[in-house]
Parts: sequence; C-alpha cells; structure tokens
Amino acid sequence: MITLEPGQQAHVRRPNGRFMLSHPAHILAQGFGSGLSPVVPGTMGTLFAWVSYVLLTARWPDVFTPTAWAAIIGIGYVIGVWACQVTGKHLGIPDHGSMVWDEIIAFWLVLVFLTPAGFGTQFWAFFWFRVFDMTKPPPIRQFERRFKRGFGVMTDDVLAAFYTLLLFAVWRAI
Repeated sequence: MITLEPGQQAHVRRPNGRFMLSHPAHILAQGFGSGLSPVVPGTMGTLFAWVSYVLLTARWPDVFTPTAWAAIIGIGYVIGVWACQVTGKHLGIPDHGSMVWDEIIAFWLVLVFLTPAGFGTQFWAFFWFRVFDMTKPPPIRQFERRFKRGFGVMTDDVLAAFYTLLLFAVWRAI
C-alpha cells in the first residue's frame, strides 16, 4: 500500500472494469471506461467528452441544444461531485487518475461556449484545455490543494475550462 497522507492509504492501485462496474459512481467517475486507459486517462476522458458531444449534437440537434447541454453539465457537475467523492474513497485516493468525469463535464462546458465551432477550433480547445488541466496554473493548483474530495476534483477542471475559454476570448478579441 502507498501512504499518501497521515492515515490515508491507496487500496486499489490500478482500477479495472470489474472495479468500475461494482458501483454506479465508479462508472460515471471513470467516464464509462475512458478513465481506465493505461496511458493518459485524463486525455482519454477529454477525448470521450469531445466525441460524445459532437456525435450527440450532430445526431439529435433538436434535443442536444446549448440549453440542454447547460442542464446536462449542471446536473453532471452535481452528480459528479458525489461520484468522484465515492470513487476516490473506494480507491483510497481522492483524485485518482482514472477519475475523468471532471474532464468530461469541463470539456463539454468549453464546447458549449465555443459552439458553433469547426474541427480546428475544437482541436485547439482540446489542446489548451489539456495544457491547463495538466499544468494547473495559479490559482488552480492552490484550489486543488485546498479543496479535496468530490468538490475539489470537479471544480479544478472547471477552472481549467475557464482558462481555456478566457484564452479563446482574448484570441478572438485580438
């Protein structure tokens, strides 16, 4: 076992499909399996968000409107706080790398604000979101250190989404 903080230990080093399917919170937190990728799970979760957004919006444009996406994101955020908190507790690590629901919700948020956007804009949004999510520029890193559990897991990625959208707003203004 790995000791993380005094009294906290990791119980599952590498979650698998069996672990994911053992609880509804795990399915959601691990992005329907996209977070189980052995390499760059956060990027795989963001890619899942991108593909699912494009496919759902293209297939059912009258259902998946920006207003509907806003509701999905809001509800998904609240449920995600619970799902990530439960999954983090079961894994023994509050923000385990396999938990990617935070990336999914945050990147859907980016895409909603950039719609309509072509592939190039979506690609650069994907790129910059991943940069901000991985590097955690101030105050994201400080926020992440201060707030743990489900709320901290979900909100630090929303802040990365905000940085991404801010970058695009500045770029468009120039």
